[in-house]
Amino acid sequence: MNGQARLLLRACRLACKDYWHESLLSLCAVLGLAAIVTPLLILYGVKFGVVETLNQRLLQDPLNLEISPVSSGRYTAAWLEQLRQRSDVAFVLPRTRSIAATIFLRPAGDTQARDLPVSLEPTASGDPLLLRYGITPPAATQPVAASSLAPAVPDTSGNSPEGQLAPIDIVLSATAAEKTGLYTGSLALGLAERRLAGVVQQAEVLLRVAAVLPLAAQARDVALVPLFLLEAVEDFRDGRAVPELERWPERPQWTGEARPDEARLYPGFRLYANALDRVEGLRTAFAAQGIEVHTRAAEIAQVVSLSRALDSIFALICAATAAGFLASTGSSALAAVARKERTLGLLRLTGFGTLPLLLFPLAQALLTAVLGTALAALAYGLAALLINHLFAAHLDSMEQICRLEILHFTLALGLTSVLSLLAALAPALRAARVEPSEVIRDV
Repeated sequence: MNGQARLLLRACRLACKDYWHESLLSLCAVLGLAAIVTPLLILYGVKFGVVETLNQRLLQDPLNLEISPVSSGRYTAAWLEQLRQRSDVAFVLPRTRSIAATIFLRPAGDTQARDLPVSLEPTASGDPLLLRYGITPPAATQPVAASSLAPAVPDTSGNSPEGQLAPIDIVLSATAAEKTGLYTGSLALGLAERRLAGVVQQAEVLLRVAAVLPLAAQARDVALVPLFLLEAVEDFRDGRAVPELERWPERPQWTGEARPDEARLYPGFRLYANALDRVEGLRTAFAAQGIEVHTRAAEIAQVVSLSRALDSIFALICAATAAGFLASTGSSALAAVARKERTLGLLRLTGFGTLPLLLFPLAQALLTAVLGTALAALAYGLAALLINHLFAAHLDSMEQICRLEILHFTLALGLTSVLSLLAALAPALRAARVEPSEVIRDV
């Protein structure tokens, strides 16, 4: 270590000892700084906690990320695949015509039960609505023969399972489950109906309730099913055959004309953005293509607007506080240098140069910044506990109305340290210009 470095280290040690020697004045400086920083931490903690709570509540409801077309269109599988590849899209599936996306539902084997009409919605792996409630989406594969499964699927109608299809897994809404008396694991019979050549025809499909959505997720009578079942029901209602869903090959029900060998067109889609701030961008992208979509962008914009307004208010408060802090800290440091001019002159006589003397008041200002911010963080922690306790009845178990992260405390320490050093810079320059001759004259 060279001589200059030793002098700088010695200056820092002397500054710390002097800081401790004037413990009462130092304590007042620390308390004064904590009194300034603590309200700012609490204010920003409330702002951050409120906005984060609102954002989390928006994110927890997948409907806020959902985007659906307002009117029917003509979308191909290739176009939808392009949508799926976008970085701002988390999930997308085509929808069939709403008038054809309905079946009648009743418990399998209960011929006396009333048939309940339910709407069909497509689902697949990665469905945000199901994942939100911890439900594994039904498999999207084509149905297989029950005889190929082990153990064999029981036949609730009293017929032999030989040649029948395994039930297709679906997810029911709470209202549909209540009205039909179905529950998780129940077998159900789905009935698709059409009028062909003046004759009403029905086709059956065996279903299994894989899960039931809570009422908060869906308030209508809805069944979330694999896409192939939606397409099959639409084809059947259009008078086409769906041999893949035949339960009894000797008594075919899903009969009709062969489907034309052409690409299927879908009138709509079910799409979810992967983040709240991507919803508006997707809406704009669809608008550019002439597609009007329904989103909850207005609700999201309210939270964003609230966050920006609170940021502006906080910035104004911080600016005013920083100006007062600079003036207060600068005047205190200047008074300390004036009080210690003789000591600083003697230090120069003992070999301390300009840089060590410059470092003396800066080191003390930095000590005040560190200790004051630490005390402010402690006071904030106690205040945050009290605030969160007062609002606990209105929050979920993981929510906090006042909260900060480690990054915020680090930034607070950094900004406070920088402002303290800036405020002490002018007094430090004065300390560095103290002449030994003035000390000798006074002695």
